[in-house]
Amino acid sequence: MQRPICSLALGLFLAGCQGMATSDTAVSSAQVDSTPAKASNTGTSDTKDGDTTDKEVRQDFAAWVEDYREHAAAEGIDAVTLAAAFDDVRFQPRIVELDRSQPEFSRQVWAYLDTAVSDQRVRQGRAKLAAHRAAAMRAENRYAVPAEILTAIWGVESNYGSHFGSFSTIDALATLGFEGRRQDFARRELLAALKILQSGDIDREHMRGSWAGAMGHTQFLPSSFLSYAVDADGDGRRDIWGSVDDVMASTAYYLEEAGWQAGQPWGVEVTLPDDFDYAQTELSVRHSSAAWRAQGVTAREGAWPSFDEASVIAPAGARGPAFMVGPNFRVIMRYNASTSYALAVATLAERIAGKEGIQGEWPRGLEPLSRSQVKEMQRRLNALGFSTGGSPDGIVGPNTRKGLRAYQRSQGTTPDGFPTPALLEALRDATAQ
Repeated sequence: MQRPICSLALGLFLAGCQGMATSDTAVSSAQVDSTPAKASNTGTSDTKDGDTTDKEVRQDFAAWVEDYREHAAAEGIDAVTLAAAFDDVRFQPRIVELDRSQPEFSRQVWAYLDTAVSDQRVRQGRAKLAAHRAAAMRAENRYAVPAEILTAIWGVESNYGSHFGSFSTIDALATLGFEGRRQDFARRELLAALKILQSGDIDREHMRGSWAGAMGHTQFLPSSFLSYAVDADGDGRRDIWGSVDDVMASTAYYLEEAGWQAGQPWGVEVTLPDDFDYAQTELSVRHSSAAWRAQGVTAREGAWPSFDEASVIAPAGARGPAFMVGPNFRVIMRYNASTSYALAVATLAERIAGKEGIQGEWPRGLEPLSRSQVKEMQRRLNALGFSTGGSPDGIVGPNTRKGLRAYQRSQGTTPDGFPTPALLEALRDATAQ
């Protein structure tokens, strides 16, 4: 099984695929360096220090490209493809900046959903599905993935194709292979991109996407394209940039291969009993839907799904909505390993289908903790003996939630593991004594 298309692998590579997936703006290629690598060995000797450094970087990049060409040739890439890809390849400083940047603040789940599942995006989704229903239904009939799910992924990934990125995929991956946080990963994806060019599915000029190498309407990485892209319109090319037929079929095929269960819902919004143990609200905790019901978990509205293995999640802790999610929710997470992302796709699909969406109220008055504040919280929890599983990293994962729940339990408050400014203040007071 290949890595997901806009997956955990890509999420680590990006420092957040989630932000890319919901962005309503694209970075303009006009912001990047336009100097070809082949030309970077030329230049005058009376440049300023900054220009000299820039010239040295371009020279090093040009040398790296030459070495990589030899590697790619040894892997079976022909001379014509190598020339098309690398004769005018450009180092992109802006991509290096984006790769290195880590936002200090993360968005709360409700702020993310406000954008990803906005009324405008719902209206656009319904219009897009109506316009391309034949293609969507062909994909649904072939792969058993609902047309609304395919349309929702299209909407969340690229706002229905309006913002799938303007970076040259070859330039982006060459830049990251030369000077990125995950060079080996970028170099493998670059080789996959060269194989796509060699196959004739797309030419270099039109192979464009995000700064991290994700391509087309539903943001396939090159390696995922090689494994899952489908020529659904029969024109002899797998075109995820210009053919909605190919986009729908390729996305559906990926989800089918990831384990999509035909006829199963993604999950259901639920109401939790007052004495519910929030330590169970992790995707790693799985029970049958009957077992959850025995604990007092009930559907907020609609039918109660029948799952052999389901998880209960509470993305905003005890203050916000909760959901019982089944195998298809986890399949959506193979596309992007974020519960917020999967919830956005699932909710957008439901709203495109005419349903109401999430009914519970989010705690909108809660401000998010910054990355440095989360690190501080982790340090203080560790100091009090409530382990967060290692050195502070500013990421609220299962181990941090476990430590936070243990602290909340010691204070006699609901142990939901959801970090808040008030909890951080309490930890500061506790460790100041």
